[in-house]
Amino acid sequence: MTLYYEQHGRGPDVVLVHGWGLHGGIWSDVARELSARYRVTVPDLPGHGRSRDFQPQEFTPEGLAGEVQRVLPGPAVWIGWSMGGFVTLAAAQRAPQTVTKLVLVGATPKYVQSPDWPHAMSPTVLDQFALNLEQDYVATLERFLSLQMAAGEDRSVLRRLRDEMFRHGHPPAEALHEGLRLLKQEDRRAALPGIAVPTLVVHGERDRITPVGAARFLAAQMPQAQLELVPAAGHAPFLSHDAYFLDKLKSFLHG
Repeated sequence: MTLYYEQHGRGPDVVLVHGWGLHGGIWSDVARELSARYRVTVPDLPGHGRSRDFQPQEFTPEGLAGEVQRVLPGPAVWIGWSMGGFVTLAAAQRAPQTVTKLVLVGATPKYVQSPDWPHAMSPTVLDQFALNLEQDYVATLERFLSLQMAAGEDRSVLRRLRDEMFRHGHPPAEALHEGLRLLKQEDRRAALPGIAVPTLVVHGERDRITPVGAARFLAAQMPQAQLELVPAAGHAPFLSHDAYFLDKLKSFLHG
Protein backbone atom coordinates (compact mmCIF):
# COMPACT_ATOMS: atom_id res chain seq x y z
CA MET A 1 0.00 0.00 0.00
CA THR A 2 1.09 3.58 -0.66
CA LEU A 3 0.39 6.79 1.22
CA TYR A 4 -3.03 8.22 0.35
CA TYR A 5 -3.11 11.83 -0.76
CA GLU A 6 -5.18 14.22 -2.84
CA GLN A 7 -4.07 17.14 -5.01
CA HIS A 8 -6.16 20.15 -5.99
CA GLY A 9 -5.50 23.20 -8.14
CA ARG A 10 -2.49 24.50 -10.04
CA GLY A 11 0.35 26.81 -9.10
CA PRO A 12 3.07 26.87 -6.42
CA ASP A 13 2.94 23.85 -4.14
CA VAL A 14 1.35 23.79 -0.70
CA VAL A 15 1.03 20.73 1.55
CA LEU A 16 -1.47 20.49 4.44
CA VAL A 17 -0.55 18.12 7.28
CA HIS A 18 -3.25 17.09 9.78
CA GLY A 19 -3.02 16.24 13.47
CA TRP A 20 -3.30 13.17 15.71
CA GLY A 21 -6.25 10.88 15.05
CA LEU A 22 -7.62 12.90 12.12
CA HIS A 23 -6.86 12.80 8.38
CA GLY A 24 -6.47 15.16 5.45
CA GLY A 25 -10.21 15.72 5.14
CA ILE A 26 -10.09 18.09 8.11
CA TRP A 27 -8.39 20.57 5.74
CA SER A 28 -11.05 20.38 2.99
CA ASP A 29 -12.27 23.98 3.32
CA VAL A 30 -8.73 25.39 3.45
CA ALA A 31 -7.65 23.23 0.51
CA ARG A 32 -10.58 24.44 -1.58
CA GLU A 33 -9.76 28.09 -0.87
CA LEU A 34 -6.05 27.73 -1.62
CA SER A 35 -6.51 25.66 -4.78
CA ALA A 36 -7.54 28.79 -6.69
CA ARG A 37 -3.88 29.90 -6.70
CA TYR A 38 -1.87 26.88 -5.56
CA ARG A 39 -1.42 23.17 -6.17
CA VAL A 40 -2.48 21.78 -2.80
CA THR A 41 -1.39 18.33 -1.65
CA VAL A 42 -3.35 16.84 1.25
CA PRO A 43 -2.00 13.53 2.62
CA ASP A 44 -3.45 11.15 5.16
CA LEU A 45 -0.50 10.37 7.43
CA PRO A 46 0.40 6.69 7.91
CA GLY A 47 -2.10 4.92 10.16
CA HIS A 48 -4.69 7.68 9.66
CA GLY A 49 -7.74 8.02 7.39
CA ARG A 50 -7.28 6.30 4.05
CA SER A 51 -3.65 5.51 4.88
CA ARG A 52 -4.79 3.47 7.88
CA ASP A 53 -3.07 0.30 6.59
CA PHE A 54 0.11 2.03 5.43
CA GLN A 55 3.06 1.36 7.72
CA PRO A 56 5.98 3.83 7.60
CA GLN A 57 9.54 2.67 8.15
CA GLU A 58 9.52 4.65 11.39
CA PHE A 59 6.76 6.55 13.18
CA THR A 60 8.82 9.65 13.93
CA PRO A 61 8.44 13.23 12.67
CA GLU A 62 11.32 12.62 10.24
CA GLY A 63 9.83 9.34 9.07
CA LEU A 64 6.39 10.84 8.52
CA ALA A 65 7.87 13.91 6.77
CA GLY A 66 9.83 11.61 4.48
CA GLU A 67 6.69 9.74 3.44
CA VAL A 68 4.95 13.03 2.60
CA GLN A 69 7.97 14.37 0.72
CA ARG A 70 7.91 11.29 -1.54
CA VAL A 71 4.54 12.30 -2.97
CA LEU A 72 5.23 16.02 -3.36
CA PRO A 73 6.02 17.25 -6.88
CA GLY A 74 8.58 19.80 -5.68
CA PRO A 75 9.43 22.40 -3.02
CA ALA A 76 6.33 23.46 -1.11
CA VAL A 77 4.88 25.60 1.62
CA TRP A 78 4.29 23.22 4.54
CA ILE A 79 1.24 23.89 6.75
CA GLY A 80 1.03 21.68 9.83
CA TRP A 81 -1.63 21.53 12.52
CA SER A 82 -1.03 20.12 16.01
CA MET A 83 1.00 16.88 15.60
CA GLY A 84 1.38 17.90 11.95
CA GLY A 85 3.49 20.78 13.25
CA PHE A 86 6.13 18.27 14.34
CA VAL A 87 6.09 16.83 10.82
CA THR A 88 6.50 20.22 9.14
CA LEU A 89 9.38 21.17 11.45
CA ALA A 90 11.05 17.85 10.68
CA ALA A 91 10.64 18.44 6.94
CA ALA A 92 12.38 21.81 7.25
CA GLN A 93 15.23 20.20 9.20
CA ARG A 94 15.81 17.08 7.09
CA ALA A 95 15.42 18.70 3.65
CA PRO A 96 15.32 22.50 3.91
CA GLN A 97 15.57 22.88 0.13
CA THR A 98 12.08 21.35 -0.15
CA VAL A 99 10.40 23.85 2.20
CA THR A 100 9.72 27.38 0.94
CA LYS A 101 7.64 28.57 3.92
CA LEU A 102 6.19 27.10 7.10
CA VAL A 103 2.82 27.65 8.74
CA LEU A 104 2.43 26.16 12.23
CA VAL A 105 -1.16 25.96 13.50
CA GLY A 106 -1.82 25.03 17.12
CA ALA A 107 1.71 23.67 17.18
CA THR A 108 4.37 23.30 19.86
CA PRO A 109 7.98 22.13 20.00
CA LYS A 110 7.18 19.99 23.09
CA TYR A 111 3.84 18.56 24.17
CA VAL A 112 4.61 17.62 27.77
CA GLN A 113 5.68 19.68 30.76
CA SER A 114 9.14 19.54 32.26
CA PRO A 115 10.93 21.72 34.82
CA ASP A 116 12.07 24.07 32.04
CA TRP A 117 8.88 23.88 29.97
CA PRO A 118 5.56 24.90 31.53
CA HIS A 119 3.70 25.54 28.23
CA ALA A 120 2.30 22.03 27.87
CA MET A 121 0.20 19.23 29.30
CA SER A 122 1.29 17.10 32.22
CA PRO A 123 2.90 13.81 31.09
CA THR A 124 0.24 11.98 33.10
CA VAL A 125 -2.46 13.34 30.78
CA LEU A 126 -0.99 11.54 27.76
CA ASP A 127 -0.38 8.43 29.87
CA GLN A 128 -4.02 8.47 30.90
CA PHE A 129 -5.15 8.90 27.30
CA ALA A 130 -3.13 5.84 26.33
CA LEU A 131 -4.62 3.81 29.19
CA ASN A 132 -8.16 4.99 28.45
CA LEU A 133 -7.82 4.02 24.78
CA GLU A 134 -7.56 0.42 25.97
CA GLN A 135 -10.59 0.70 28.22
CA ASP A 136 -13.06 2.96 26.38
CA TYR A 137 -11.77 3.76 22.91
CA VAL A 138 -14.59 5.94 21.56
CA ALA A 139 -15.16 7.92 24.76
CA THR A 140 -11.43 8.71 24.96
CA LEU A 141 -11.37 10.08 21.42
CA GLU A 142 -14.52 12.10 22.14
CA ARG A 143 -12.85 13.65 25.19
CA PHE A 144 -9.75 14.51 23.16
CA LEU A 145 -11.92 16.30 20.60
CA SER A 146 -13.75 18.24 23.31
CA LEU A 147 -10.40 19.55 24.61
CA GLN A 148 -9.85 21.21 21.25
CA MET A 149 -12.76 23.57 21.86
CA ALA A 150 -12.49 26.87 23.70
CA ALA A 151 -15.36 28.07 25.88
CA GLY A 152 -17.95 29.80 23.76
CA GLU A 153 -16.89 28.34 20.42
CA ASP A 154 -19.63 27.14 18.06
CA ARG A 155 -20.49 23.49 18.76
CA SER A 156 -20.53 22.87 15.02
CA VAL A 157 -16.73 22.81 15.20
CA LEU A 158 -16.87 19.84 17.58
CA ARG A 159 -19.35 18.09 15.29
CA ARG A 160 -17.03 18.66 12.34
CA LEU A 161 -14.06 17.23 14.25
CA ARG A 162 -16.10 14.20 15.31
CA ASP A 163 -17.46 13.59 11.82
CA GLU A 164 -13.98 13.74 10.28
CA MET A 165 -12.32 11.56 12.91
CA PHE A 166 -14.71 8.68 12.25
CA ARG A 167 -15.41 9.30 8.55
CA HIS A 168 -13.21 6.42 7.39
CA GLY A 169 -13.87 4.14 10.35
CA HIS A 170 -12.28 4.16 13.76
CA PRO A 171 -8.62 5.23 13.66
CA PRO A 172 -6.40 2.16 14.29
CA ALA A 173 -5.46 1.91 17.94
CA GLU A 174 -1.85 1.06 17.07
CA ALA A 175 -1.38 4.32 15.14
CA LEU A 176 -3.02 6.30 17.95
CA HIS A 177 -0.62 4.80 20.49
CA GLU A 178 2.34 5.52 18.20
CA GLY A 179 1.17 9.11 17.92
CA LEU A 180 0.84 9.49 21.68
CA ARG A 181 4.35 8.07 22.12
CA LEU A 182 5.64 10.60 19.59
CA LEU A 183 3.87 13.48 21.36
CA LYS A 184 5.27 12.41 24.72
CA GLN A 185 8.88 11.94 23.61
CA GLU A 186 9.57 14.69 21.10
CA ASP A 187 11.36 17.89 22.04
CA ARG A 188 12.32 20.09 19.09
CA ARG A 189 13.17 23.29 20.97
CA ALA A 190 16.90 23.13 20.28
CA ALA A 191 16.34 22.86 16.52
CA LEU A 192 14.19 25.99 16.15
CA PRO A 193 16.98 28.61 15.71
CA GLY A 194 18.32 26.63 12.77
CA ILE A 195 15.02 26.70 10.83
CA ALA A 196 15.41 29.90 8.86
CA VAL A 197 12.52 29.76 6.38
CA PRO A 198 9.73 32.37 6.62
CA THR A 199 7.26 31.05 9.17
CA LEU A 200 3.76 31.99 10.30
CA VAL A 201 2.73 30.75 13.75
CA VAL A 202 -1.07 30.76 14.10
CA HIS A 203 -2.46 29.92 17.52
CA GLY A 204 -5.74 30.15 19.37
CA GLU A 205 -5.50 32.34 22.46
CA ARG A 206 -7.55 29.80 24.43
CA ASP A 207 -5.85 26.63 23.19
CA ARG A 208 -6.07 23.99 25.94
CA ILE A 209 -3.91 21.35 24.22
CA THR A 210 -0.94 23.53 23.28
CA PRO A 211 -0.96 26.62 25.53
CA VAL A 212 -0.27 29.98 23.94
CA GLY A 213 3.15 30.21 25.59
CA ALA A 214 4.33 27.51 23.20
CA ALA A 215 3.37 29.65 20.22
CA ARG A 216 5.21 32.65 21.63
CA PHE A 217 8.29 30.48 22.12
CA LEU A 218 8.14 29.22 18.52
CA ALA A 219 7.88 32.74 17.15
CA ALA A 220 10.71 34.01 19.35
CA GLN A 221 13.13 31.19 18.57
CA MET A 222 12.68 30.85 14.80
CA PRO A 223 14.67 33.53 12.92
CA GLN A 224 11.98 34.46 10.37
CA ALA A 225 8.80 33.72 12.32
CA GLN A 226 5.81 35.92 12.94
CA LEU A 227 3.02 35.22 15.42
CA GLU A 228 -0.71 35.55 14.79
CA LEU A 229 -2.90 34.92 17.84
CA VAL A 230 -6.55 34.21 17.08
CA PRO A 231 -8.78 35.83 19.74
CA ALA A 232 -11.11 33.47 21.64
CA ALA A 233 -10.02 30.48 19.54
CA GLY A 234 -9.15 26.99 20.75
CA HIS A 235 -6.95 24.35 19.15
CA ALA A 236 -8.49 24.41 15.65
CA PRO A 237 -8.69 28.09 14.57
CA PHE A 238 -8.89 27.12 10.89
CA LEU A 239 -12.31 25.62 11.71
CA SER A 240 -13.64 27.89 14.46
CA HIS A 241 -12.42 31.19 12.96
CA ASP A 242 -12.09 30.17 9.33
CA ALA A 243 -12.45 33.59 7.68
CA TYR A 244 -9.93 35.19 10.04
CA PHE A 245 -7.54 32.28 9.59
CA LEU A 246 -7.73 32.33 5.80
CA ASP A 247 -7.20 36.08 5.67
CA LYS A 248 -3.97 35.83 7.69
CA LEU A 249 -2.84 32.72 5.82
CA LYS A 250 -3.37 34.19 2.35
CA SER A 251 -1.60 37.42 3.31
CA PHE A 252 1.41 35.40 4.43
CA LEU A 253 1.43 33.15 1.37
CA HIS A 254 0.97 35.96 -1.15
CA GLY A 255 3.48 38.26 0.53
